[in-house]
Amino acid sequence: MGRQTPQRTGSRVWALAQGQHGLVTRVQLVQLGFSRQAIEHRIAKRRLHPVRRGVYALGRPQLSRYGRWMAAIMSCGPRAVLSHASAAALWEIGNECTGEIEVSVPAGVDRRRPGIRVHRRTSLEARDVALHHAIPVTSPVLTLVDLATRLGPEQLEAAINAADKRDLVDPEGLRSALEEIPRRPSVARLGTTLDRRTFTLTDSQLERRFLPIARRAGLPLPRTGQRVKGFRVDFYWPELGLVVETDGLRYHRTPAQQARDRLRDQTHSAAGLTPLRFTRAQVRFEPGHVEATLAAVVRRLRASGPAVQGPSPLAPRHGSRPPWTGS
Repeated sequence: MGRQTPQRTGSRVWALAQGQHGLVTRVQLVQLGFSRQAIEHRIAKRRLHPVRRGVYALGRPQLSRYGRWMAAIMSCGPRAVLSHASAAALWEIGNECTGEIEVSVPAGVDRRRPGIRVHRRTSLEARDVALHHAIPVTSPVLTLVDLATRLGPEQLEAAINAADKRDLVDPEGLRSALEEIPRRPSVARLGTTLDRRTFTLTDSQLERRFLPIARRAGLPLPRTGQRVKGFRVDFYWPELGLVVETDGLRYHRTPAQQARDRLRDQTHSAAGLTPLRFTRAQVRFEPGHVEATLAAVVRRLRASGPAVQGPSPLAPRHGSRPPWTGS
């Protein structure tokens, strides 16, 4: 193999950095044939910009958020991965709560870096690590496990919902994955949150507030996000023929949306269903009123017998003539 020309070597450095958010390590530069003097020369010429110990940005020192995460990982060694709150932020299922970037390394690695919170792990299996935006990071499952003892019940449920919404992991897949992880408090807490008696999938904090109110009103867990008579509904109890919508300002503030809501309610009423609609303010500040209303409606529906089944009253039954056609 012939000797590398400076131009070809420089091209290889750029190609490497492009896959690492504009970053390279000193070790990588040495492996590409750069001497210590060559590295120092490029630093002096501002072609390389030190951003962390042994990590350089090419061309310009400014880093994106991805670049800052990548630099933290690279400074902690080749087996380091983004983890905990920083991993949650990368997966978009949570937020970094402090200015520190959280990184996990193997137990035998000793790394102390300013601005980085280092977690030492006895093992990281292949299933525990992923690449997201070209950044090594703990898997969505392990990220949720790491967060479980830090977050309150609502925050943890929100993180699970966000992971499902982004197709990272669904609740059933998460439950199965937990069975393969050694038992520890965070795993147990995550499993409790996933218990079918207390957890159901919802799309917003508003809906999560509503579910405990419905349980207190004597309702079982509803179906969520179902399509009923052509409309996607928030909560549905088919055995009662009850449909409940919880209106948040984000999705229910335009005249067009309000008109669609009226059409939705009219369609459900015509089909023999009972539609109920509560506002954000009622669910948040008047839970007693919402609970009492639900309880009263549930008593009436149970007293009246099974919910209407079959086609809408406005649709003719199969094999019969519509009443307006005559005999």
